[in-house]
Amino acid sequence: MTGYDATYAAWRAAPEDYWRAAARGIDWDRAPERIFDPAAGVYGRWFPDARLNTCHNAVDRHVAAGRGGQPAIIHDSPVTGRVETLTYARLLERVSKLAGALAALGVGQGDRVVIYLPMVLEAPVAMLACARLGAVHSVVFGGFAAAELAARIADARPKVVISASCGLEPKGSEVRVIAYKPLLDAAIALSPHKPLGCLILQRPELACDLTPGRDQDLLAAEAAAAAHACVPVAATDPLYILYTSGTTGKPKGIVRDNGGHAVALHNSMAMLYGVGPGDVMFTASDVGWVVGHSYIVYAPLLVGATTVVYEGKPVGTPDAGAFWRVCAEHKVKAFFTAPTAIRAIKREDAEGRLFATYDLSRLEALFLAGERCDPPTAEWAAAMLGKPVIDHWWQTETGWAITGNFRGMGLFPARFGSGGKPSPGYEVAALDEAGQPLPAGQTGTLAIRLPLPPGCLATLWHADDRCREAYLEAFPGWYNTSDAGVVDAEGYVSVMSRTDDIINVAGHRLSTGAMEEVLAAHPDVAECAVVGVKDSLKGQVPLGLVVVKAGITKTEADLARELVALVRDRIGPVAAFRDARIVSRLPKTRSGKILRATLRKIADGEAYVVPPTIDDPTILEEMQGTLAALVK
Repeated sequence: MTGYDATYAAWRAAPEDYWRAAARGIDWDRAPERIFDPAAGVYGRWFPDARLNTCHNAVDRHVAAGRGGQPAIIHDSPVTGRVETLTYARLLERVSKLAGALAALGVGQGDRVVIYLPMVLEAPVAMLACARLGAVHSVVFGGFAAAELAARIADARPKVVISASCGLEPKGSEVRVIAYKPLLDAAIALSPHKPLGCLILQRPELACDLTPGRDQDLLAAEAAAAAHACVPVAATDPLYILYTSGTTGKPKGIVRDNGGHAVALHNSMAMLYGVGPGDVMFTASDVGWVVGHSYIVYAPLLVGATTVVYEGKPVGTPDAGAFWRVCAEHKVKAFFTAPTAIRAIKREDAEGRLFATYDLSRLEALFLAGERCDPPTAEWAAAMLGKPVIDHWWQTETGWAITGNFRGMGLFPARFGSGGKPSPGYEVAALDEAGQPLPAGQTGTLAIRLPLPPGCLATLWHADDRCREAYLEAFPGWYNTSDAGVVDAEGYVSVMSRTDDIINVAGHRLSTGAMEEVLAAHPDVAECAVVGVKDSLKGQVPLGLVVVKAGITKTEADLARELVALVRDRIGPVAAFRDARIVSRLPKTRSGKILRATLRKIADGEAYVVPPTIDDPTILEEMQGTLAALVK
């Protein structure tokens, strides 16, 4: 048996023993005696009798162990040209004093704090300060529209909002300054709930006026405050609320608890990423997303690693070598980003010339997640880097990897296009519409047998019934991921699409993800999306939208013929794939996910709402022009 096989088998045989052992990696104010209570919460609760403080585990204990001089956070901002490092000792000082400033505003255990910041040092400091008090933070992506911020303020009902005067966004060769304060003021005006106060980080690129009686300068308040000690909380108390889009239009507040979260993330670092004390991890995401919560802030600090907080883009700050510069300069061991970032780099530097300009000898592996990585992109990255490229699958709701490959247990052979094998803690199956596991290799709805492991969502904020309806009712005894895919005979899991991206072509259920994999294999294609559009004869037919690599001069008609032939050869005539169009770019969320559902509505001539998570709303106007002729 491999190390992975033995560990997974040990978890299957005695899951509570597995998590009891994992819990020993955490400092507890009261260690857990009971590991799991199946009668609590919507599907059970982990470590129900334990107490701890997450901030202590992420900061204080490393200083107490004599490692206060080690870098904890490196802030690298190519948009400002500044790099700043906080040691663990300095991080402790800042976090404890910001906690004191929040306490002076009346924030205590269980109170909520909304954090609306760009990728600055103060973002993780604010998160940890809330955790220190036992307060519940809710990070909202910096620059979100006022109405979306207002909806989150109304739902979370925070005592305090922490924000900044501005954010900085690369725009071509320029840097665009986005004023946050007007957005915050408008959001508070729209929300029926009004916070008692706001702490505002004044950035040198754009200062703002403070609202008398409500706003305070964050740095001044922090400097004037008394340091605050860690407040022990129940392991089952909430650490944070992270909002994700809901089908009803009302955002869903994913609730993460303190104890299970700390145990699961600490356990994941060596197991999945091979990262431990003193190692440097660079996760190119944003703290507004779950990846930023888990693997920019909490997990690296829980194990005493150094984490990089990056304020920039994969290309354009200044070029497609931006990520490799960060990896080289900061001696990064594990690098984690979204497939869309690698595709953007590949599009601008297909020959990989910029790789050669940086010393990447300390980099041991590239990790990809956020959406399924097409095999050609993973293969290209592996060839350029000469390092393992590991695609792994997880969700906002799970908080850490459902499937992956495991550097701490010896890597098994990678299969590009697959997210790997289930992490210990997860039993994954592809289910049919009746909720029955399908034979190996057949496509179905991917589901996880209950209970979910530690670190997954405990519930939705003040919405237990909505949580059950959204995730647990479709398949009793299982958590419904709403992802479609297969589990093969060797246990590899491949996510092909969201279940609503399975299209029905003349009665045949086909995965758009499988077609995208074929299109992405074409040497001229940088990235692509396939959506199903209405057809009076077949019900739906697939449409391919492709972005070509830089320097390609082939006509659209010629490329379309080649792509249609490729899909016909690889999937067959049953796919009815007859239309591929070149576009300059694809609409995406800020985390890099392609907005396929919105594309489908545009192609079908249906009304659509501009998603609040969209990176650039102007692209939808381009899409309307491109897809207008398809409306039937």
